[in-house]
Amino acid sequence: MRKFGILLLIVSIFAPSANLRAAGSRPQLAHEVRSEFLHAWNGYKKYAWGHDDLKPLTKTYHDWYSESLLMTPVDALDTMILMGLKDEAKSTREYIVKNLSFNKDISVQNFEITIRLLGGLLSSYQLTGDARLLNLAEDLGDRLLPVFDSPTGLPYRYVNLKTGKVRGNVTNPAEAGTLLIEFGTLSKLTHKPVFYDKAKRALVEIYNRRSPIGLVGTWINVETGQWTDTDSHISGAIDSYYEYLLKCAILFDDQDCRRMWTDSIAVINQYLRDETKGRMKPEIWYGHADMNTGKRTATTYGALDAFFPAVLALSGDLNRASLLQESSYKMWMKHGIEPEEIDYQTMEVTAPGYPLRPEIVESTYYLYHYATAGDRFRERGPSTLGPRTSRPQSSKKLDPDHYQQMGQMMFRDFVKHCRTDEGYAALKNVVTKEKADSMQSFLFAETFKYFYLLFAPPKTLDFDKVIFNTEAHPIKRTW
Repeated sequence: MRKFGILLLIVSIFAPSANLRAAGSRPQLAHEVRSEFLHAWNGYKKYAWGHDDLKPLTKTYHDWYSESLLMTPVDALDTMILMGLKDEAKSTREYIVKNLSFNKDISVQNFEITIRLLGGLLSSYQLTGDARLLNLAEDLGDRLLPVFDSPTGLPYRYVNLKTGKVRGNVTNPAEAGTLLIEFGTLSKLTHKPVFYDKAKRALVEIYNRRSPIGLVGTWINVETGQWTDTDSHISGAIDSYYEYLLKCAILFDDQDCRRMWTDSIAVINQYLRDETKGRMKPEIWYGHADMNTGKRTATTYGALDAFFPAVLALSGDLNRASLLQESSYKMWMKHGIEPEEIDYQTMEVTAPGYPLRPEIVESTYYLYHYATAGDRFRERGPSTLGPRTSRPQSSKKLDPDHYQQMGQMMFRDFVKHCRTDEGYAALKNVVTKEKADSMQSFLFAETFKYFYLLFAPPKTLDFDKVIFNTEAHPIKRTW
């Protein structure tokens, strides 16, 4: 009996699938995520309906501008559809088409409006076929076009939806280069090349202004094309620029984007990738460097950087993707939920907030997908970038149960620390777990969506037939 007991102990330690089944099955976890989505959604409907966001602690609402643009309903709609919430999705869609108007005398941030509203409307149109959503998207796209009328073709940051007046002549690679999925898709669906051409030029203009060693900086003047901040990294203000180089290469089979991605990832790995000594083996991180010299300027990494394992996996680099995901998870586990930023050399928190970000969940979902698809990819052989999705560059075998367990742990922590009686609240400090009165729309568009897709049946969404925009709105290649 003693030997049998020892055997059971060994099995419990080294059989992750058994542990996962004991803690909660995938269908059960998917159901829990769906229930928590509805909990937050019902809180929004009760206290903030018709407005952009719920303030979950004071149970009031927050609008981005002087008039609501229905951020939460538009951002949440495609997630409802994927979760099978048919009645809720139908009523929300009807509310959007009857009440959302962009004929407003307000100056909006082009980047956020593009990824949340334009992306959300296009994705929901593709999922429903409701032409009214496409009409709204086209109207919005037309109103955003004046941002590109700069001497360089780089977009201004803000535009008035009614007058077309622009402002904000200093932008960053993320805001300038994270537009082509949305504007390109609008172009394909409306047969208007201007949307594709303007957004692609912005992406190319950022690339053309990279330094002699191939890096981009953080801030750039759209009128002069001169960098005003030469700090280079994969974090906020640059992050999704790199994401869109790769994703647009795949979504549109754009050879320029393919070349720009190939050039960029080489220098990212040369100058930004860093290594620290872990307990068992070296850990990899991505830090900061001067764009002109490549000299290390900071050893910080954060919640926004945690998108990069997903991008590496999509590119086919599963080795680095899986190693970096372990680093991101270490950051999460340090305080039971991830901070906005840490110093990875000391593992000390440098920015303690948690705004309900989804990026680490996104990367977990991607790696789980490639773990389950690994055998199929290995049979086909390696490739640096496939036509629709990527194939691993090595034969490294990933364990799908590992990513299921990882996702389950993060979901439990997420619910434990962020749930309120009427929604979910951001954290001011991940150490103290003090809550903040904020529940942004990306909670519905991204965080809940990626948690759900991680646990839901694969048939819920065919990963290989969509590209997610940076707000997690899935875009089908229907052209």
